[in-house]
Amino acid sequence: MTSYDRARALIDAAHAADPARATDGRPAELVYAERMEAWVVRLVPDAPPALRLAARAQHLERWLVPRATFPEGKAGYLAWRRSLYTKQAERARALLLEAGVPEAEAAEVATWVSKTGLKINAGTQALEDAACLVFLENEIGAFAAQHADYPREKFVEILRKTWKKMSPAAQQAALGLALPPAIAALVRDAVGGGT
Repeated sequence: MTSYDRARALIDAAHAADPARATDGRPAELVYAERMEAWVVRLVPDAPPALRLAARAQHLERWLVPRATFPEGKAGYLAWRRSLYTKQAERARALLLEAGVPEAEAAEVATWVSKTGLKINAGTQALEDAACLVFLENEIGAFAAQHADYPREKFVEILRKTWKKMSPAAQQAALGLALPPAIAALVRDAVGGGT
């Protein structure tokens, strides 16, 4: 077993502790990790093992820091996310080091997971692209249902912000997704009718 295999096993063991379950009964964060890695591999076919591990660690132990532990509103939400980025990056780095992954690679994974260098660091951008695509492909319907009180323009603005975070390659991949008609219409509005 390589150090990368050991790191994957440690990350997945951490995901297995997630109390939330996906529709198939598996830990929700394990399912998310698989989706993240699948998108990274689609976007970066020659993705090195460290980038694949970073994709799996994107939401590492996220449930340990509930959103409700931060103040309501945009400032509280942004503080929560920054806190998660730091915690997840540190935890990923520690697990990789425990598995025997070289320090330089473990540090690089921590950089990517912490969202450092978005738009200028290829690994960070690959993770952001994958996260946006997982959201659009798998989570947006539930998000819309959870926030049914949002006006249409708020959904469009959320999608517009998501779109701006993505690379051109990820935007092209997003345009190829088979989205429910109502969601596809929101995406068309968000990207200026470019679908």
